[in-house]
Amino acid sequence: MSEDSKSVLISGMENHDQTNVLRKHVEFFDRNNDGIIYPSETFEGFRAIGCGVLLSSFAAAFINMGLSGKTRPGKPFSLHFPIEVKDIQMAKHGSDSGVYDKEGRFVQSKFEEIFSKHALTQPHALTSEELKKFLKSNREPKDYAGWLASYSEWKILYILCKDKNGMLHKDTVRAVYDGSLFERLAKERAAKKQK
Repeated sequence: MSEDSKSVLISGMENHDQTNVLRKHVEFFDRNNDGIIYPSETFEGFRAIGCGVLLSSFAAAFINMGLSGKTRPGKPFSLHFPIEVKDIQMAKHGSDSGVYDKEGRFVQSKFEEIFSKHALTQPHALTSEELKKFLKSNREPKDYAGWLASYSEWKILYILCKDKNGMLHKDTVRAVYDGSLFERLAKERAAKKQK
């Protein structure tokens, strides 16, 4: 790998193994840490970060049914719809931001591009309208599944994490890419329950 490629991929994610940041993004949902995410674990993960029962159920079905076969090449179809964490980069969908490369690594320049091109109201945050324009700009022709996946991911993130002024902040978006946001949301929700 060239030095230029390394600098693009490695900058900005200091506390994480750079070989596959996408894996870090999904490991939160591997609730028993066995390297496989079943729909029940996806459901539990979504509930833990504050999503309702209906959304968590839909997410579990949509995500596991959509990603299971892609992360299990050469293995027979399973009605349990397991997602293998070690091969999550194989399930990368189209019409995305490009912040993860095909090997699951974080691409700093693509992350910065989200905000340099689309954060027009504030340089380090996106409004709902700016988010819509960003998603539209990433659409690949006739990639309806990719459009739906991207829209769903970002809409859930926006609903859960926008501030009181409707802004989705850059540090929050960065935290979702490395998975640390999920841990933070789960801890905040657990703390609220204890009060």
